[in-house]
Amino acid sequence: MTTLLTVLPDLAVPALDNPKADFSDTPWWLSLIKAVLIFVYLLISTLLVIWFERRVIGRMQQRPGPNRTGPFGLLQTLADGMKSMLKEDVTPAAADRLIFTLAPLIAATMAFVSFAIIPLGDRASMFGHLTPLQLADFPVAVLLVLAVASVGVYGIILAGWSSGSTYPLLGGLRSTAQVISYEIAMGLALVAVFIYSGSMSTSQIVAGQASLWYIAPGLFSFAVYVVTMVGETNRLPFDLAEGEGELTGGFHTEYGSMRFAMFFLAEYINMFTVSALATTMFLGGWQAPPLVSLINDNMFSGGWWGVLWFTAKMWAFMFVFVWLRGSLPRTRYDQFMRFGWKFLIPVTLLWVVLVAFIRGAQNGWFGDSIVTIAGRNFPVPILVAIAVIAILALGGSWLYDTRRADKEETEAATGPPNVVDPFAGGYPVPPLPGQTLKEPERRPVAVGARTGGTSGADPHTEEEPRG
Repeated sequence: MTTLLTVLPDLAVPALDNPKADFSDTPWWLSLIKAVLIFVYLLISTLLVIWFERRVIGRMQQRPGPNRTGPFGLLQTLADGMKSMLKEDVTPAAADRLIFTLAPLIAATMAFVSFAIIPLGDRASMFGHLTPLQLADFPVAVLLVLAVASVGVYGIILAGWSSGSTYPLLGGLRSTAQVISYEIAMGLALVAVFIYSGSMSTSQIVAGQASLWYIAPGLFSFAVYVVTMVGETNRLPFDLAEGEGELTGGFHTEYGSMRFAMFFLAEYINMFTVSALATTMFLGGWQAPPLVSLINDNMFSGGWWGVLWFTAKMWAFMFVFVWLRGSLPRTRYDQFMRFGWKFLIPVTLLWVVLVAFIRGAQNGWFGDSIVTIAGRNFPVPILVAIAVIAILALGGSWLYDTRRADKEETEAATGPPNVVDPFAGGYPVPPLPGQTLKEPERRPVAVGARTGGTSGADPHTEEEPRG
């Protein structure tokens, strides 16, 4: 705690005149050019990351991966895109045609919009104008990412509903519940960064990390964000909405051709968006790594160099996505949702309260109340916050252990039934170890009705099991 208190005063908000990036020398046509460049940047990155993912997972599984189309297989993704464009685009007969077409457009469009507030670099010269390497910025820019992610959920749920099929509807509901649940924990993880920087402007947050990246004091927030960004993008081990063994592909089961490719594109653009936001919030954004920034008076930090450092940090997160997919199995849906609602959200709330107390004590919001313990001075609000969090954590742990012990005691006393009905719940359930199946009830069946004939035999001479 003493180390944290000595580090955090260095995280004061920089004394800048503007609450956001300076776009005074940026005409409208230059903003349009930057928007096109960002669009091309994301498309090229998507083409490369799909090839990168196939190659890395291939090496992890001791196979070559794509290596036929183009040098080193680099054109394989482009060939797959062309194949999607040439495939027949089929719309199910029971689908709502308008919504069925609108859903992938919403998902793909929202994926691109989120990248507008990400600073790719410092101010640089473009066509004779000194402009930030960023499309837009405003005092609450980070909230745009969360808002756009919420709108993107409509693309998922509308795709599942408009397909007119059961499995896409189930996949859409599961994916929507998962994304909404982990958006809460993601937002709480970012609150600590807002408290450290004193701003929600992305350019101000990057400027506040000139001396120390926020991953150091906000390591817990960073860990929570990494978990939530994997769950937010429906990637393994959390691609529960696309469990092929149970949902046959999830909300986009009925999609094909370019409409399916747009969902595929939105998934990878969202991966880049959450990775870019993590780079901006925790890893100093476009700023050079600490050792590089000391070389030749920040020679490799400003201007277009920032794009290089930003891209390198973002691709490090993309490698983590690929690494997780090639290493971990899919989790169980109920366990993942329980982890988000009953662990991540409460613990992140407690962490935000602790950070708020620390920052408040440093800024003198609670006066100069000091307690000396073992020769060290501690602000009273900090001790109160630690005590409250410790009591809540211990109380929650005790309650969890008590309920678990009661459940185990009840199960041990009653034990599983020896004979179970596999159709008691309406659908067949296999027996647990030590259980036997109940004999199915038998009902009389007419022989002629079962064989399709009209024999004169007695219709009650044979029986068939029910179910």
